[in-house]
Amino acid sequence: MKTFIPEGYRSLLSIYDTQMAIGLLHRLFEDNLSGALNLARVSAPLFVEEQTGLNDNLNGVERPVDFDISVTGSSAQVVQSLAKWKRMALYRYRFYPGKGLYTDMNAIRRDEEVLDNLHSVYVDQWDWEKVITEHERTLDYLKTTVIDIVRAVCDTQDTLQAIYPKLLTVPRADRNVSFVTAQELEDRWPDKTPKEREDLYVREHPTTFVIGIGAPLRSGKPHDGRSPDYDDWSMNGDILIWNSLLQCAFEISSMGIRVDPESLDRQLTAAGCDSRRKLTYHKMLLSGELPLTIGGGIGQSRLSMLLLGKAHIGEVQASVWPEADRSLCEQNGVMLL
Repeated sequence: MKTFIPEGYRSLLSIYDTQMAIGLLHRLFEDNLSGALNLARVSAPLFVEEQTGLNDNLNGVERPVDFDISVTGSSAQVVQSLAKWKRMALYRYRFYPGKGLYTDMNAIRRDEEVLDNLHSVYVDQWDWEKVITEHERTLDYLKTTVIDIVRAVCDTQDTLQAIYPKLLTVPRADRNVSFVTAQELEDRWPDKTPKEREDLYVREHPTTFVIGIGAPLRSGKPHDGRSPDYDDWSMNGDILIWNSLLQCAFEISSMGIRVDPESLDRQLTAAGCDSRRKLTYHKMLLSGELPLTIGGGIGQSRLSMLLLGKAHIGEVQASVWPEADRSLCEQNGVMLL
């Protein structure tokens, strides 16, 4: 998406009220999410040591921000997400099935391919992870969890609109979730890109969960990239909500049932990442030491954009933007933080 400002757009809230509303949104959503999924808040690292294998490799090409630590003589990497760290934390903190954690994750994506209305070098999200049983490693359990998260989003929006009447013009998120596989989207629109397929489908189904991210489809290409060592590619997906202001499918969450030893073994080989088997995290997972889990991330700035009716992610987070984007926003009365 090229950065643009919708015709006639004006922020519904002042800068001051926006900041107050973001703070309230965070408190409301954390309460709603933790209550729905039985999660407890924990503290999380900003950086980890590379040799632990705990950092997220994303699509395998993004370079993490690294730095040396003089007092220890070692080096560390700023996290790209906490997908693996959370599972290790559940093991170390002795969480039991049915109980999980959530935390604030802040990351730097130095190799973000494009900066626009939705994408930033700075990433902030609620990372969550929950211990499950072997019996719960199913698509039905995944779908039930998706519905719980969507309910938390909608409940948060209801309260925000009651407190800030100006937000009543922001369309309500649809509580009814449509589930579709990435393969079904490709079969329906084989000549479209994955993003175009999402836009076409989500326009018709305003709240959608796309299942099956990472594995090659029948075309030989995946719907989108997904690291092989946290989600089980057959039981994961993205929550998409139709953004009527920007006229696009708006991803607010990536999540899934996590890999067990068998699916990790299979996906590491399929992705050409067998070298990771030597890392501490991967050895523990392959040996069955780590608990079975479900987890994901929910974009904090993305959710703030959606529920506060904002046109640009820079209206709800402080980051660095190209000068051309800053000029465009300034010309249209949009203040980037």
